[in-house]
Amino acid sequence: MKIALIGYGKMGKTIEEVALQRGHSVELKIDIDSLGEFTKENLQACDVAIEFTGPHSAKSNILNCLAAGVPVVSGSTGWLHEWNEVENTCKVTNGSFLYASNFSVGVNIFFELNKKLANLMSTRKDYEVSIEETHHTQKKDAPSGTAITLAEQLLQDIPGKKNWVNQHSHNSEELTITSKRIDPAPGTHVVKYSSAIDDIEIIHTAHNRQGFALGAVLAAEYIHNKKGIFSMKEILSL
Repeated sequence: MKIALIGYGKMGKTIEEVALQRGHSVELKIDIDSLGEFTKENLQACDVAIEFTGPHSAKSNILNCLAAGVPVVSGSTGWLHEWNEVENTCKVTNGSFLYASNFSVGVNIFFELNKKLANLMSTRKDYEVSIEETHHTQKKDAPSGTAITLAEQLLQDIPGKKNWVNQHSHNSEELTITSKRIDPAPGTHVVKYSSAIDDIEIIHTAHNRQGFALGAVLAAEYIHNKKGIFSMKEILSL
């Protein structure tokens, strides 16, 4: 495939490395210094776009790809309050779009473990659940998109929890997410159930960016020549 990389920072460069290893080519690389090349014509010379930027530019980047008729994979977080516009545009243009808060195969298995454990703990009122996430200091949003996904899963199963907050809370209806920014951590997420008797934890720790990059390239391979809105569940058959 011919790939367009929208966002060519550390993650973009790692995605390029993985894409080349898998026999693809990167035809377009867009960063702050090459925005003039982010044109419809250049996009249409590519088979698929992979978008990893920030919360303020993600939506417009995705819409530009859909307008050009190019399938787009996005891993940007912090923009999901604008999801409906992207979803509607994808449907109107008969486009192809795949979003994941985290493309790591291990993290997506972790999501499934989180749902299973939440179901098992749903009747255990003596346990208090919380989330902690740790990332490098260059991460632009807090809490992480992965932590938000974990929290939304918990809210569906844990009775009495109404919403999550990105601070320690003594309100029993609020789910605490604690965010830490420490270099050079690529990402650790902990879901913890605490009681007076014991603690139960599930933890995912990323060692590098390779897992995220591989998942993004697998996603691009999956949506190439497909129409619709997809997630990592389809790719991993979860």
